[in-house]
Amino acid sequence: MTDSVKRVYVEKKPGFDVEGQKLMNDLINNLNISNVTKVRIINRYDVSNISDDIFYKSIFSVFSESNQDFAYIDEIELGKFAFGIEYLPGQFDQRADSASQCVQILSSGDRPLIKYTKIIDIYGDIEVDDLTKIKSYYINPVDSREASLQMPISLEEIYPEAPDIDIIDDFIQLTDDDIELLRLDKGYAMSHKDLVFCQNYFRDTENRNPTVTELKVIDTYWSDHCRHTTFLTKFNQIRFEKGSIAEAIRKSYQDYLDIRDMVYENQPKDQCLMDIAVLGMKHLRKIGKLDDLEESDEINACSIETDVIINDIAEKWLIMFKNETHNHPTEIEPFGGAATCLGGAIRDPLSGRSYVYQAMRITGSGDPTQSIENTSPGKLPQRKITTEAAHGYSSYGNQIGLATGKVEEIYHVGYTAKRMEVGAVIAAVPKENVIRDKPVHGDLIILVGGRTGRDGCGGATGSSKEHDEESIILCGSEVQKGNPPEERKIQRFFRNKELSRLIKKCNDFGAGGVAVAIGELADSLEIDLDQVPKKYEGLDGTELAISESQERMAVVLNPNDVDRFVNIAESENLETAVVAKVTDTGRLIMKWRGKEILNI
Repeated sequence: MTDSVKRVYVEKKPGFDVEGQKLMNDLINNLNISNVTKVRIINRYDVSNISDDIFYKSIFSVFSESNQDFAYIDEIELGKFAFGIEYLPGQFDQRADSASQCVQILSSGDRPLIKYTKIIDIYGDIEVDDLTKIKSYYINPVDSREASLQMPISLEEIYPEAPDIDIIDDFIQLTDDDIELLRLDKGYAMSHKDLVFCQNYFRDTENRNPTVTELKVIDTYWSDHCRHTTFLTKFNQIRFEKGSIAEAIRKSYQDYLDIRDMVYENQPKDQCLMDIAVLGMKHLRKIGKLDDLEESDEINACSIETDVIINDIAEKWLIMFKNETHNHPTEIEPFGGAATCLGGAIRDPLSGRSYVYQAMRITGSGDPTQSIENTSPGKLPQRKITTEAAHGYSSYGNQIGLATGKVEEIYHVGYTAKRMEVGAVIAAVPKENVIRDKPVHGDLIILVGGRTGRDGCGGATGSSKEHDEESIILCGSEVQKGNPPEERKIQRFFRNKELSRLIKKCNDFGAGGVAVAIGELADSLEIDLDQVPKKYEGLDGTELAISESQERMAVVLNPNDVDRFVNIAESENLETAVVAKVTDTGRLIMKWRGKEILNI
């Protein structure tokens, strides 16, 4: 019988139950629940679509290790203070996914359905209020929920069919007040003026009302995360406060103005934070000290050319640098936020076909020794953020195989308002492995890597909004879940010289998903969202367009090279799909269910 649900509980033997001991100490020392005497951590796997024979074989070959674990089939004795934790529907569960793949290898058949739950079993003379306090501390509502302890009848998820994409009726006739009400109702990250600009565009240029997808995609493109709105804001007036370093600041500002005059040759140019950030590089280029900079149309990472001596022979290589912040994601879901900070930093130079071999992590935290009771409303405790973020970063780095040479955490009360999570990487590739061609009409765009889910929808706009004490509850879909083994496969895939030289242009899937990753590849595109591989059914066209599911790449290929590319991908167990084509219309078009849901 294969369709019934089978259950196995796995628990570490005494001496190996480190996680339970650690949690018990945490509850006693940080939650001040001194009557806790024992904590058991039990991993529960519910499995269906599997034969009895394969299930029993997998208990000690996939789900547990006989020298370290106890395994219990179907039933286990639990105390009265036991509870379960599971990911929210739609969140990627790497443990369940990996177990499912391993069982499939064992059976050489279909992949079983596996649902994973962590059981926390607490012993001691504790009160119901204590248990509530423990659950609140341990379960992050952004990505998790309390799980039932009962055996389910079925593991099949029933996803309602996604409705068609609506047109926003009367958008081009809305009054100024109605525009603001719409902005607040839809939760757009763009400003009121941005939305008015959209209204003018659709009224005067397109002569029609927009679809829900069109405004959501524009909102994503124009988010601070993607467009750097804050950094590009023009300085209208600059004043210097009085103080001991005022004169030094004034002198530095004058130096900045002098360099601007030299770099821009007195041509008008807005003063803004972005100008301050890039002026040093522009100055170096101007005076001839950045002749080794590699310039291209690709938006990957900072890239320089250099000679590398290999066996006494000089070879031309590209060295790539990238850093990124994941402050907001780590603030609301520390493990996944820090993990995908590193994963996202890796993907940028990886999309440039280079191999990332070194990393650095700089973080900022409030006081992690602060009492849990003093945690601000709507915030996670600083201790939870900083410890789980460290686990998330190291988990991703260890699984993908990346050395982090510098790790430093800065403690300051200011980081209580917003966590700082910075990941930086360095990568290299032989220059001859990288072809940078301009996409032309008829070229095809392949999506390679992970499937698309709801996780990460709105991540770019979410990190660009102001947040309040309800944010931690409402931001669940904005959290990305990393899958480092999938990204490791892409790393190995791109190191193949033959494969790498087939790629004309590449972009990684980060903020904005399909809309941005594919939208940036060419000036004219037609994207078929029905071809985007999905983790599960029920996703609508807008979600497919903006989901920030991780470990995906978009590559531009000559149509004649597609079959070879797909064959090499299959040898690395990577999924591919032709999802778009380059056109010559000057339009970005997205189709879903055979209908246009975006045409701008």
